[in-house]
Amino acid sequence: MRITHTRVSVRVPATSANLGPGFDALGLALDLCDDLELEATTGGVEILARGEGADSVPTGEEHLVVRALRRGLDHAGAPQVGVRLRSTNRIPHGRGMGSSAAATVAGLLLARGLVAEPDALDDDTVLQLACEFEGHPDNAAPALLGGVVLSWMRGQQARSIPLSVADGVLRPLILLPRITLSTHVARSLLPAEVPHGDAVHNAARSALLVHALVAGDRDLLLEATEDRLHQEQRAPGMPQSVELMRVLRQEGVPAVISGAGPAVMVLAGDRAEVGPLVRRIVDDPAAWRIAQVPLRRVPSRAVVG
Repeated sequence: MRITHTRVSVRVPATSANLGPGFDALGLALDLCDDLELEATTGGVEILARGEGADSVPTGEEHLVVRALRRGLDHAGAPQVGVRLRSTNRIPHGRGMGSSAAATVAGLLLARGLVAEPDALDDDTVLQLACEFEGHPDNAAPALLGGVVLSWMRGQQARSIPLSVADGVLRPLILLPRITLSTHVARSLLPAEVPHGDAVHNAARSALLVHALVAGDRDLLLEATEDRLHQEQRAPGMPQSVELMRVLRQEGVPAVISGAGPAVMVLAGDRAEVGPLVRRIVDDPAAWRIAQVPLRRVPSRAVVG
């Protein structure tokens, strides 16, 4: 397949996965985005990054966007190209906000924008390839499709369904600590098996959460976000985050750990109301940043030129 375009740009959002009980299955896109511009060249890799993680991301072939770009071009049967990549990074790294999924989806969409037949990298294919990097689709699916997405694996095949979330039911509020936590470490804290009763509990709450989001019933969000499978189990790796989540929930606030943490997300919150609670709960309020971030409903798409 031919390369027919040499300049492509893409905007990809932060995501929050799990939403409490929907472990590895539910995720949403947030209107906090990385912007990337690619120029295909005759050779070499040049990366100019600014913003979040700019001083720590790789600057060569090991850069995750470049790796995903290469995988996308290989899948499409297109030749490899030199890379001049400029990125403005706004998604925090190592906080449970899907920065790696955003980078992976960005690279695959940039590959789609370069090739003569973009259908070779349609959404189903991009999601599948992203799972090669991520291991599961819960962040990649909303990063690609926008909104709230239910995703799962059918054998080795990634599947997803966007949910028709009612207007106004979600008011995402992100509580972002200075500390970071790798997804690998967070997953290592999870048990290999869980009690049958806890599995039943989470299955019921996941179904209730889908109902609450689609029906627009904010009164159900606190109960619908109860979890027994992963948040408390990860407390040793992020004790302040889990304690903050616990106390907020005791106050009637539908708070969850965002992805693998350590960020905390309130599904329906108001900064003016939750901010005083946070300042009262945490030892060092300056260690936390509070941001109201809208749900991003539009899909991510490559723009040529």
